[in-house]
Amino acid sequence: MANLALPGILEKMTGKDKDYRYMATSDLLNELTKPTFRADPDLELKLKNIIIQQLDDAAGDVSGLAVKCLAPLVRKMNEPRDMSTEIKCECLDILCDVLHKFGNLMAADHELLLSSLLSQLNSNQATVRKKTVACLASLSSSLSDDLLAKATVEVVTKLKNKAAKSDMTRTNIQMIGAISRAVGYRFGPHLGDTVPVLINYCTTASENDEELREYSLQALESFLLRCPRDISVYCDEILHLALAYLSYDPNFTDNMEEDTDDEGHEEEEDDESANEYTDDEDASWKVRRAAAKCLAALIVSRPELLSKLYDEACPKLIDRFKEREENVKMDVFNTFIELLRQTGNVTKGQTDANETRQVASIFPCMKVLCIRPKWLLKQELSKIVKSINRQLREKSIKTKVGAFSVLKELVVVLPNCLADHIGSLIPGIEKALNDKSSTSNLKIEALIFTRLVLSSHSPDVFHPYIKALSAPVLSAVGDRYYKVTAEALRVCGELVSVVRPNIEGSGFDFRPYVHPIYNGIMSRLINQDQDQEVKECAISCMGLIVSTFGDHLNAELPACLPVLVDRMGNEITRLTAVKAFAVIATSPLRVDLSCVLEHVVAELTAFLRKANRALRQATLGTLNSLIVAYGDKIGLSAYEVIIVELSGLISDSDLHMTALALELCCTLMGDERSSQSVALAVRNKSLLACAKPSPQSGGIAKQALHSIAQCVAVLCLAAGDQKCTSTVKMLTDILKDDSSPNSAKQHLGLLCLGEIGRRKDLSIHAHIENVVIESFQSPFEEIKSAASYALGNIAVGNLPKYLPFILNQIDNQQKKQYLLLHSLKEVIVRQSVDKAEFQESSVEKILNLLFNHCESEEEGVRNVVAECLGKIALIEPVKLVPALKVRTSSPAAFTRATVVIAVKYSIVERPEKIDEIIYPEISSFLMLIKDNDRHVRRAAVLALSTFAHNKPNLIKGLLPDLLPLLYDQTIVKQELIRTVDLGPFKHTVDDGLELRKAAFECVDTLLDSCLDQLNPSSFIVPYLKSGLDDHYDVKMPCHLILSKLADKCPSAVLAVLDSLVDPLQKTINFKPKQDAVKQEVDRNEDMIRSALRAIASLNRISGGDCSAKFKSLMNEISKTQALWDKYYSIRNE
Repeated sequence: MANLALPGILEKMTGKDKDYRYMATSDLLNELTKPTFRADPDLELKLKNIIIQQLDDAAGDVSGLAVKCLAPLVRKMNEPRDMSTEIKCECLDILCDVLHKFGNLMAADHELLLSSLLSQLNSNQATVRKKTVACLASLSSSLSDDLLAKATVEVVTKLKNKAAKSDMTRTNIQMIGAISRAVGYRFGPHLGDTVPVLINYCTTASENDEELREYSLQALESFLLRCPRDISVYCDEILHLALAYLSYDPNFTDNMEEDTDDEGHEEEEDDESANEYTDDEDASWKVRRAAAKCLAALIVSRPELLSKLYDEACPKLIDRFKEREENVKMDVFNTFIELLRQTGNVTKGQTDANETRQVASIFPCMKVLCIRPKWLLKQELSKIVKSINRQLREKSIKTKVGAFSVLKELVVVLPNCLADHIGSLIPGIEKALNDKSSTSNLKIEALIFTRLVLSSHSPDVFHPYIKALSAPVLSAVGDRYYKVTAEALRVCGELVSVVRPNIEGSGFDFRPYVHPIYNGIMSRLINQDQDQEVKECAISCMGLIVSTFGDHLNAELPACLPVLVDRMGNEITRLTAVKAFAVIATSPLRVDLSCVLEHVVAELTAFLRKANRALRQATLGTLNSLIVAYGDKIGLSAYEVIIVELSGLISDSDLHMTALALELCCTLMGDERSSQSVALAVRNKSLLACAKPSPQSGGIAKQALHSIAQCVAVLCLAAGDQKCTSTVKMLTDILKDDSSPNSAKQHLGLLCLGEIGRRKDLSIHAHIENVVIESFQSPFEEIKSAASYALGNIAVGNLPKYLPFILNQIDNQQKKQYLLLHSLKEVIVRQSVDKAEFQESSVEKILNLLFNHCESEEEGVRNVVAECLGKIALIEPVKLVPALKVRTSSPAAFTRATVVIAVKYSIVERPEKIDEIIYPEISSFLMLIKDNDRHVRRAAVLALSTFAHNKPNLIKGLLPDLLPLLYDQTIVKQELIRTVDLGPFKHTVDDGLELRKAAFECVDTLLDSCLDQLNPSSFIVPYLKSGLDDHYDVKMPCHLILSKLADKCPSAVLAVLDSLVDPLQKTINFKPKQDAVKQEVDRNEDMIRSALRAIASLNRISGGDCSAKFKSLMNEISKTQALWDKYYSIRNE
């Protein structure tokens, strides 16, 4: 242990305090005179240099001690060396590099190398053992499973030997950790032998053996990250161990119990932090650091334990913010940040606290599920802020940066959470920005936090502190470092909105802050010699200032606005300046732009010809805002020029740009004084002709026909009964005309009748229903579909007359049954959307009819029946839910499948009265996932997916039972694969394909809404791995899942990365047959791009380079030009 103190001694020998230097040199002399002292070549060089430096020390007593050190140092350096050790170390270094790069090519020598290296773990030389550990780790990544097992068993056997020296035990623990880091999930089968031994060493090690505890915790951290599936059974034990050693400090008595937040003790606390306990021999901080990292690994890899971690780990972590060792404190901060990030991952897209309380009040039995991580975090908020405030008063810059990082993550995860604590945080922000000792890094962190907190909280929370906050922020705007300036400008933008949140007035006097803010930003705006980021931030901020304070800056506007116009002329700042004018134009202040308006409009009109799409989009929006606000001040000639430019932007190939251009056109035509001239320009420039579909596009799009029909219906009703009646007669005549070859005209006619009939009773037109139903005979599918839609909507206009007709036709017209059911569906859907109710007798008739068709052989019929039942369930849940539940035990598989699909259609995003009724019965439907019939299982999977997307709270309690059953549906089942003999050749049909695809898509949805209920590690291998090597239709959702997991649960993916490489490599290298049709080639291209998208996500994971197979895959992609081009474009999407 003697040599362990040397790094600390050498550090103090170069300190500024001569007393420290004297004591450190004295300690070195004592070490050098010990008979057991040994130094390796690196340490000898350091000692020699530092002692020679001490000979010239200004303090005579220090240089005198340095002279005394020379003799023992020379003696030690002249002692005969074991040259074989140095040669061995060099060989191990070379072998380590060779194995790291070419280990897979040396398989024939693996066994021999393994035996030789394992024997070196018993060496008496610490350097040899250390290099052997690195060498074995490089070798193990390419070992076969048998040789890996042999190596692990031998190391674990040595580890279990209680009689071994502590040095050897430490080496073996390091070896175990290094192997697990190198081989990942392959180490999983050996955890049962290893983990209990390591936990035992942690708890039974002698008080001074801190390294043994540190190495054991590091190994456990590696297991958590690299073997997340197999370590599950030990997670509770590891959690308690990590929490116990997080505060392990046997040499220090903590007298900080009376935690006070009184800022009056600031100086006193600073003195305490400067004179806090230090002991060079105390290595317990290493144990605490290892425990913090182990806990972080647990948090990152186990999202399903989040609620438990909040109960047990969160209070302990907050308490350890007071850690006395700075490096350990940073790790505690980082661990807490990981807890916050995991909370954000797990709760992303979920209900907020208010909705959670609402759900709990409706379903008291769901109370346990409603104790969400965010709710648990809120309970600890006061303690967090109190503890962080203490850290912000510390002298250490590093500590303050860490504290702001915690606050930043807290605001991201819980917006508006600090409303009650802003006053206590302001002094910390002030000090970070004003203190001369503050570094740029600290200022940036403080400014980012300030911006986030300003944007996520109500403005009135900050009004009492604006004076204290604005001065340091404006001071930071003038900082010499551009990153500080840019961030300060962004904060100013938020500050402007806070100071004057609305024009009407908020009771806060903002006027004293207008000119200081304006002057600070203007000085940056006019400065041309600065970074582009600063220029853009200054332009954006000035836009906000003018739009918010414009009525108090009348004298300054003639100087400010021309500068913004000038920035529009610069290609680099052009886009930002356009957006700034959009902000100014939408201001309710109607800021006076007369001095620049004509110039701005001319510039913007010219931008509509530019190739930059983002610039054109921003320009259209800005022009629209300017014309709405200042149209009366813009000349008519400018309107005509704009119309000419718009004609080139209207195209069905870019609908977003077209929508913006048409919106601007409508704004121009809405101007009373110019409507006639603009209409003329529209006609002369053939603007409307631009909107016509090109012959190449195949005519008007289907959605466009629906929109036209809605327009026709609204116009008919507005024109009066007479015009409406004549229009309906004209439409029915089109349908009766058999000689008409124009299917598009009939299609539009049917849609128009449907839209008119939905809004108006058409029963005055005799036999209109028969005219529509005649179109069911059309050879065109779109005509049949439109006729079905029209009949259903006409029935909505007069249910008593037309609903019995539809029901009667369904019973009597077998060939038209599918289309008639679609008509019935239109009626039911419209009633459920309009919250209307059927007559009791009608409901009974409809239900009897629908339940009779549940067993139809046609899947299309069953699906329509299910949708009808689901939508009726929204109207009559009390009647429908029990009726559906009874049929879950029907002997007919198609009936069981249909009622489950019906439940799927009844679960919509908005709250409905069916939610409370169906909640106790959900398991009756979803547990059909283990039904014997594949159709029923698929229906249950689709229903589960809908619940997960729309109402995840309803199913969370069932997931522990449902997930294993769901995962089972992702496996290829041989009994569902059959061969069809087609004479000349045989065709293989996989009846389980659709079920597997649905199961993976369901998992994808669950990852978004129920991540805290999933254990990703148990899913990735073997289920996701199998899916990545499955059929095209299954691979695509699997690639999406893998990308999502790489983002949300990187450690779980990293642990099994090697096993995922082969199926991905096979996919991107797949070549279709020479005679493959274009559809197959295109589908293969889509699959390759999908796989490359997943690979790009994997490549973003920190630590992915530790997988040799993945690195090899990336090298292959980079060397294959076609693959690299695709990968590069995907990466930059």
